Amino acid sequence: MTFAEKLTELRKQRGWSQEELGERLGVTRQTVSKWELGSTTPEMEKLAAMGELFGITLDELVRGGESYTVTGDVPEQKVVVVKRSRFVNGEFKSEKKVLGKPLVHINLKGKANGFFAIGLMARGFFAIGLLSMGVFTIGLLSIGVVVLGALGGLGIAAHAMIAAGVFAFGAVAAGVFSFGAVSFGWLSYGAVSMGTYTIGALSKGTIAIGANASGIIALGKDTAGEIQLHLPITADEFRSIVESRLPNTPKFITELFSMFAESVEFG
Repeated sequence: MTFAEKLTELRKQRGWSQEELGERLGVTRQTVSKWELGSTTPEMEKLAAMGELFGITLDELVRGGESYTVTGDVPEQKVVVVKRSRFVNGEFKSEKKVLGKPLVHINLKGKANGFFAIGLMARGFFAIGLLSMGVFTIGLLSIGVVVLGALGGLGIAAHAMIAAGVFAFGAVAAGVFSFGAVSFGWLSYGAVSMGTYTIGALSKGTIAIGANASGIIALGKDTAGEIQLHLPITADEFRSIVESRLPNTPKFITELFSMFAESVEFG
């Protein structure tokens, strides 16, 4: 089998087009086409990259033996040893797979999809990228279960400038438990806080504590609602009012807000 035939076979085994192979090797589709037609041959650097890419030795790639002999500027029969790089054109994909995906896939120039994935766009159990999706994710924009994002995050536990999740932390946060400058949630804490149980400078909820508070039970400097409370107030007094008016309030919420009511100060 000639080198041209071998290259064509290896490419087709992986389901790559000539253009896709060219992208991995840093050459044009036309160059790959010329190699496969046998009209030109690759330079040593490209042969080494091919060996790394296909996971075979240079000899297997070129002539099927155990050494590679070159002619020209180097002595006849000299064996050239090329150190294999883990990366080819900024990409590494491990041979070992988990659930049909590479254990590790790193692509510094594009998409990465593996159990551990790092790339401009990363998808995996652990994913790091400008855009990332997975169980544990870090990125500019991230979606997952546990999420850390610079601009946006969506997950069970999310931390980002704009965050949404069961537990959400961010400048703007929305979730069951949310903490942020602007916060929306069942239990919400923030400068502007809206939800069921809220604490914030501007607070609106069933139970609301804040400088400006609105709710069924509202404690604050300026209040609106059914029961309007003002400082000072003890934890026992606040607890008694909650248990009397809203008896179905979860006990930990009652205790949390009662302690906060006693210690809070409004400027």
